[in-house]
Amino acid sequence: MSGNGFTINPVYKRVLLKISGESFCRESESGISMTEVTTITHQIREVVMAGVQLAIVCGGGNILRGKQFAEISETIVPSTAHYMGMLATIINGLALQDALESIGVPTRLQSAIRMEGVAEPFIRRRCLRHLEKGRVVILAAGTGSPFVTTDTAAALRAREIDAEVVLKATKVDGVYSEDPMKNPHAIRYSDISFRNVLEQNLQVMDAQAMHHCMEHKIPIVVFNYRKIGNIARVISGERIGTRVTMDGH
Repeated sequence: MSGNGFTINPVYKRVLLKISGESFCRESESGISMTEVTTITHQIREVVMAGVQLAIVCGGGNILRGKQFAEISETIVPSTAHYMGMLATIINGLALQDALESIGVPTRLQSAIRMEGVAEPFIRRRCLRHLEKGRVVILAAGTGSPFVTTDTAAALRAREIDAEVVLKATKVDGVYSEDPMKNPHAIRYSDISFRNVLEQNLQVMDAQAMHHCMEHKIPIVVFNYRKIGNIARVISGERIGTRVTMDGH
């Protein structure tokens, strides 16, 4: 039973949760707001207490988005900008780790860029062992290589750890035919196939991430994490948000 009176009956044993850098800050702001971080940590605690093995990939756009920084800077080369963006995800990972630990959730922060002073290196077997022991594993620094988005890193890590589903926590309630902020008549999909997402160029995850999930038949669920209890509902199989699968059903 969650704190919201919702009974969690997990349909997934091992889950990869992707949270954007924007989840760490207030609307239209940057940096880190621990009030915003708390919104998601209490939901994480609920599903972990229900026995779900949870790995989290976090973005860094609230601090610095490598691709965009490279486009506006005349002196920073693109690869350096991407490395800076990866370091931003480490900062977010540290904030998330302490926020979770403060409410009794055991965690491990693993980085694709070696920095033993603050995080373990990502080692697949070690990651799996942590998950089996009930620890939340926060996976930071993307893949450790430039020009790879954290969405693609999430898809790759999901494959590596044999996750049953990728949950993409966003500030909207699913995938739309168009930007609902620009077109109030945009259609929200409850189910859609990988191929339709790619053909319509819908902004779910980048194409490389979609191809990885499609190739290995890992479903993606896009949902609004800001509605308290939604992470538990998705993990319990409730049909909220948009489910992206092979056949779109």
